[in-house]
Amino acid sequence: MEKTNITDPIDVLLVDDEDDFRQILSKRLTRRGIHVRQTDRGENALQMLEQESAEIVILDIKMPGMDGIECLRRIKKMPDMTEVIMLTGHADIQGGVEGIKSGAFDYLSKPVELEHLIRKIKQAHHKMQRIQAEKEDAAFKERITQQMVVAERLVALGTMASGVAHEINNPLAVIQDSAGWLQQILDKSEMQNMPRKGDFQKGLERIEKAVKRAGKITQQLLQAVKTQTTDTADPSSFVETDLHKLAQEAITLVEPEASLRGISISLTSQEPHPSAWTDPLQLLQVLLNLLSNSVQATDDGEQVFISLTATLEEAKIIVKDNGCGISRENLARIFEPFFTTKEADQGTGMGLYVSWGIITSLGGLIAVESEVSKGTTFTITLPVKK
Repeated sequence: MEKTNITDPIDVLLVDDEDDFRQILSKRLTRRGIHVRQTDRGENALQMLEQESAEIVILDIKMPGMDGIECLRRIKKMPDMTEVIMLTGHADIQGGVEGIKSGAFDYLSKPVELEHLIRKIKQAHHKMQRIQAEKEDAAFKERITQQMVVAERLVALGTMASGVAHEINNPLAVIQDSAGWLQQILDKSEMQNMPRKGDFQKGLERIEKAVKRAGKITQQLLQAVKTQTTDTADPSSFVETDLHKLAQEAITLVEPEASLRGISISLTSQEPHPSAWTDPLQLLQVLLNLLSNSVQATDDGEQVFISLTATLEEAKIIVKDNGCGISRENLARIFEPFFTTKEADQGTGMGLYVSWGIITSLGGLIAVESEVSKGTTFTITLPVKK
């Protein structure tokens, strides 16, 4: 009796024009725990792979219509990674060699010995797993390298900006005091009939507005630099935080802005509700910034989504919108101070920079994915335990 010894089913597409051979082999492989689909022609196999990929294709070389070699070449042009094991007759060894040259994993001669075929299937499967693991490892290393480069650049920018902020605060104070002094003069009774007094009044209002905006920028900048020059936030402010409740609080605070444009905010959460060991007030500031950005980027009547998940080690907060998105060239600069794609009076370019600093100080990571006209997704990763 054949035993089932493959724990995770391997997806196999069996392509052979000999119906009896195909049916018998399919049953025997299925008994061994392999998931098998089958067809009798290369043309059908290509259509099936377009609809649903397979890890391994067992492909006869000699078939009516499209032969196995041509089918193999077309399979290798498909975007999904698929390994192909060729089947040949004893008199067609040259066909098997040609298959190897065209990208086949291996070839076997008919009649096929089952255990030999299963070993080849497992070997091909392990090869695919190894390649996939190598790709994931390379992608992970690339992300870490990029994050380190961004972190070093942001810290350097922050240190420089700190000095600039201090230098700006002094002339801002002089401008504000001078504007206030001029306002007092305009308010005097003898100035009521001053020519073009309204123009002077508008000018002072613009000065006051600009001073407040500049003051807000320097305040945010100093806060960000202070956060990023500290390895971690104040440990005494860390508590076990229910992320579901915190997200609900953030949604409540942003909803008035969203409701004006008919935008709804949807919250989904893993059960039981995820928690993280963090500073809830600082994390709330980040959530408010991300939600507000998403609302501003989203069309009227659309939705913004928050989802919460956790493992034993880390919790994830995902904020997603289907808004205007961010171009590839801008995406690399999104966490830089003063960088913004908004109008001058709509943003200072400090929100995401400050958010990056806060999440870093909390021992977490913040990442962004975006595509123009399709939307943006921010992912915050935080430690679950102390």
